[in-house]
Amino acid sequence: MGRSSTPGEGTRPRTPHARAAERHEDGGGTATTSPDGDAERGTAGGHRAARRGGRRKQKKKHRVLRWIAFSVAFLILGTGAAGYLYYQHLNSKLQKGARSAGNSGAKKTAPNAAGQTPLNLLLIGSDDRNSAENLKLGGSKKSVGAEPLADVQMLLHVSADRKNASVVSIPRDTRVDIPACENPDTHKKYPATNDLINVSLRGGAGCTLDTWEKLTGVYIDHWMMVDFAGVVDMADAVGGAWVCVNQDVYDLPKPKVPGGSFLRMKAGRHKIKGEEALKWLRTRHAFGSDIGRSKAQHMYLNSVLRELKGQNAFTDTGRLMNLAETAVESLTVSEEIGTVKKLFDLGMQLKDVPLDKMNMLTMPRIPDPENPDAHVLPKPGAADKLWALLRDDQSLDPKDRAKAKKKAAQGPKAGPAASIGITVVNGTGADGQPPAQGRAAAVRDLLKAKGFTEADTTTEPGSALTTEVTYPRSAGAQGKSDALSVAKALGLPTSAVKDTPDGAGLTVTVGSDWRTGAQAPKIPDDDSDPLEGTEAVNSAKKDDCMDVYWPYRTP
Repeated sequence: MGRSSTPGEGTRPRTPHARAAERHEDGGGTATTSPDGDAERGTAGGHRAARRGGRRKQKKKHRVLRWIAFSVAFLILGTGAAGYLYYQHLNSKLQKGARSAGNSGAKKTAPNAAGQTPLNLLLIGSDDRNSAENLKLGGSKKSVGAEPLADVQMLLHVSADRKNASVVSIPRDTRVDIPACENPDTHKKYPATNDLINVSLRGGAGCTLDTWEKLTGVYIDHWMMVDFAGVVDMADAVGGAWVCVNQDVYDLPKPKVPGGSFLRMKAGRHKIKGEEALKWLRTRHAFGSDIGRSKAQHMYLNSVLRELKGQNAFTDTGRLMNLAETAVESLTVSEEIGTVKKLFDLGMQLKDVPLDKMNMLTMPRIPDPENPDAHVLPKPGAADKLWALLRDDQSLDPKDRAKAKKKAAQGPKAGPAASIGITVVNGTGADGQPPAQGRAAAVRDLLKAKGFTEADTTTEPGSALTTEVTYPRSAGAQGKSDALSVAKALGLPTSAVKDTPDGAGLTVTVGSDWRTGAQAPKIPDDDSDPLEGTEAVNSAKKDDCMDVYWPYRTP
């Protein structure tokens, strides 16, 4: 016996007619009176059938929605997987190498009060002609198989607060000390030598980075290298750049001057890209020298920056990612920035730098006495000053430095000389030579003679290309004032004073520049202008134009 449908009672038996009504309702009909006249029962069965039919429709609708959701999820996951695989594919194509060849020892700049550090990126242009594409774009078959040279070398420095930036070129014909290096691809070892800086690439890009660090004392975070074909691709990806010549130019080979970029251009402003951009960047003879070529390269880069800012590329994630993807095909990079995302993040470092706070220049230099017509040397004093500004993360804009100097002068007075504790460190071995014996003690005695009776030495070795006075950041303005008084007593410029993370007190590190004597080397102070005589170009300036050397002017 069944149970009533009332709670607690048995369920009423279902009649064939009720089932028929349910089936009829499922089929879309209406409830009817049963043959035995039980209209009430038939009506009740019809209502139940309607409810069940509605639930089945809802279930069917839910099944459809679930399938749509599953399909969308599948498409999203599939697209995401494809995107991830494509991203991984791009990353796998990006060529990478070690940041350093391990022969520098330059120290990373300490973070500022906000915990920020400057960014230093070495940009290398290789003249590698060991591929069919590169050979087609420049050079002769005689150069195939030769070790590539770093014919373009620029250091991009972005300040810790990302408020200013600079690009400094070293001419390829600059004679410098190159440390011992081993080529990471061929494993060929090269001894330390004194040669033109472009030769350093034979030991790999890490060797070129080490050469820069040895020369400047600036810690370089990363390097990027591009060949001829890469320049063409990147120029096309950016969309071109504006350049200008004052006279018609044709940079073709001359009887006694072989080679040439074959740049041919009418006087005036032109937007160039692709192979024409490569010709512009390679032009040397028509612009007078390698120095002229550097200036032309800076003009091109400044225009690229203006183009990117005009396109809102630094705020357009898709645009910047497209450039990063092109870079994957065009660049070889140090391994710390060896993914598309890291290249993207690197590009974003320039987003907030105003164009009028970005300066590009070529290293101050003098003719090389060994070959004055073709080679150069860093200009003593002026080049040292420039490197010191980069190491200390100071702006190359003289107005900015004047403001910083005025602000520093408003600090507290230095304490009495006899109350200032000083540790003197021998850091004279930073240039690769054996440390000069007794230098810490000699400088300590100089300080004592000037009233700094608390000066003492330590046996811990140090390393500094130029003599510096450091103080702990926690000492604040008072610590800086004390350090400035010590620097003044030793005849050191204010640029020699730096703050460091806590852990050591006021310290004088005797650098490789002061290996002998009681007189510190004379280095121009902050009021000198490192941009003077360096062919400086400001990124906001649009009206710069290159003069063409007369033999390459076309009638």
